[in-house]
Amino acid sequence: MKILQVHNFYQQPGGEDQVYEAEVGLLREHGHQVLRYTAHNDAITKMPSISAGIRTIWNPKTYSTVGDLLRRERPDIVHTHNTFPLISPALHYAVAAHRIPLVETLHNYRLVCARATLYRDGQVCRECVHSRTLWPAIKHACYRNSRPATAATVSMMLVHDIAGTRERKVNTYIALTNFSKERFVEGGLPPDRITIKPNFVASDPGMGSGEGGYAVFAGRLSEGKGLETLFRAWERLPQIPLKVAGRGPLQPFVEERASALRHVEFMGACEHSALMTLLKQARFLVFPSEWYEGLPMIIIEALACGTPVIASALGSMNELIENAINGRLFIPGDANSLVCCAEAMLQEPVEMRRRARACFEQRYTRERNYDLLMNIYRKASCTG
Repeated sequence: MKILQVHNFYQQPGGEDQVYEAEVGLLREHGHQVLRYTAHNDAITKMPSISAGIRTIWNPKTYSTVGDLLRRERPDIVHTHNTFPLISPALHYAVAAHRIPLVETLHNYRLVCARATLYRDGQVCRECVHSRTLWPAIKHACYRNSRPATAATVSMMLVHDIAGTRERKVNTYIALTNFSKERFVEGGLPPDRITIKPNFVASDPGMGSGEGGYAVFAGRLSEGKGLETLFRAWERLPQIPLKVAGRGPLQPFVEERASALRHVEFMGACEHSALMTLLKQARFLVFPSEWYEGLPMIIIEALACGTPVIASALGSMNELIENAINGRLFIPGDANSLVCCAEAMLQEPVEMRRRARACFEQRYTRERNYDLLMNIYRKASCTG
């Protein structure tokens, strides 16, 4: 097949960027011709705010450039990962004009939430899921804590909601979990147009030993990641060393709390190979997130290493982690519950590591993901 893969890269690299690159590599590995159309949010810093806001709603350059590309290359399928904010939904209309099937992966909740996280002021928020006006987002300045920036985002959402862009221009949506599919259906997407396909691990790290004996947190150091809960719990767990890897706006907070606890080590940002080594030697991964998440790569990478996961029992994490099978679930934001799970993990047999690895082999390998993706492309082509 000839496939056009589309992605708007973020200023701070994250899981969506990683998945996009992995999927391009997977398709090329199987002999498909993959074309790329991308933008990068670094360009926003050079634009006037008004110009950036208008392009969020409709970027004429996208329409003309993608139209020329489609006319010249005639791909069999177009697959978008992120079009916000620079590529814009103008891409959808360019693809529709050439009658080429369009597949869109729903990596975050942008279609129903201006912030894309369904999280605000330290708690889950679904006000806009049911609001056709999306006024709550502007009231709370949900996007970048700016009402003007939020107004531009909301305008894009409302214009294309009224125009029916999402319902008429996309053949098949990919949701990462059953939970996320339910949220998009709740927000108005037709359920029969959403197929579930999880992310996958691009390079199998192999089974680890857990001989390091420590717990590990790895991820962006930001609001909603449960860092306060993590440190409150580890104040009561001196018997379990904790390594914290990552970077982000809450790094000063993490450094301060880690320095006050002798059994906690702040690692900073780690290269991917070093992170995999860290995971393979860890007794377990701690994932205390307090928002719904999508499908965190760090969780499936831990499972690939045979490393069990303690996660908050919230949203998609309830699907990824089976309690006492490949990890444990605790009450979100509850340090006492996290302490109990961590202490219980000290008594878990080696068999849990094998079950964690088996979960990866059943759900998140390259081979399994490729089969799922091809079935989605075939389905979209039949409805195109």
